[in-house]
Amino acid sequence: MKFIDQLEARWTGSDTMLCVGLDPNPARLPKTASGAAVPVYDFCRDIIDATADTVCAFKPQFAYFAAMRELDALERLTAYIHERHPGIPVILDAKRGDIGSTARAYAVEAFEVYGADAVTLSPYMGFDTVEPYLEYEDKGVFLLCRTSNPGGADIEMLQAGERKVFEHVAANASERWNTNGEMGLVVGATFPGELAAVRRLAPKLPFLVPGIGAQGGDINAAVRAGVTSSGWGMVINSSRAVIYAGNGPDFADAARAKAIETRDAIRAAQASLKA
Repeated sequence: MKFIDQLEARWTGSDTMLCVGLDPNPARLPKTASGAAVPVYDFCRDIIDATADTVCAFKPQFAYFAAMRELDALERLTAYIHERHPGIPVILDAKRGDIGSTARAYAVEAFEVYGADAVTLSPYMGFDTVEPYLEYEDKGVFLLCRTSNPGGADIEMLQAGERKVFEHVAANASERWNTNGEMGLVVGATFPGELAAVRRLAPKLPFLVPGIGAQGGDINAAVRAGVTSSGWGMVINSSRAVIYAGNGPDFADAARAKAIETRDAIRAAQASLKA
């Protein structure tokens, strides 16, 4: 099944736009009864099992796994999601951006080695850095557009002709760059005004929306700004607020409770638009 078809099935079939990010930080992993840290694979697997019915996607952050030399765990976890929770897409948050054969190698890494259904990319070296990923007709890409960090304004908000840089990215993604029909944009919940501007330029594309939870983005403002005309279209990510909701033996139960709370807040924001 194509990536966006998977997303749409999760949005409507499970009534959720929540995405749980998997960011295993050694300083924050809960302890076992013996006082040792829960192994990375076991921690993420338990989070996945506890929250799977609440999400439209999972988003492992490549850097956390790489920094801990746990890339084998990342590969195993993606396979585990596909086997135990079929239909839930995996978005590899790698933010790759390079040219030619290097980009092609990164595409192989994301889609063939780690088995991701979609990957995040930086578009700032141009379209030829994105093209190799689009050769995978059933896989998705999310281009960085208006990111949730304050420093994103250093580049993304620069005026470039009649539009700002982030607006050029949005327009190109919505039009000539989306050659396989599986393209989306990364747009932060922390800037709802720009989120609304991107939605106007890209009325049908899925948005990966970081910035709620630990970064303080407002769910109601984000949903108002970012949903499509059908009332969906968003993959609203929460990582640390969910996966570190508890730090004891019941960490997975705490994560589930937080995921349900966040999913229900998103549902309420959607419902308010229909009232």
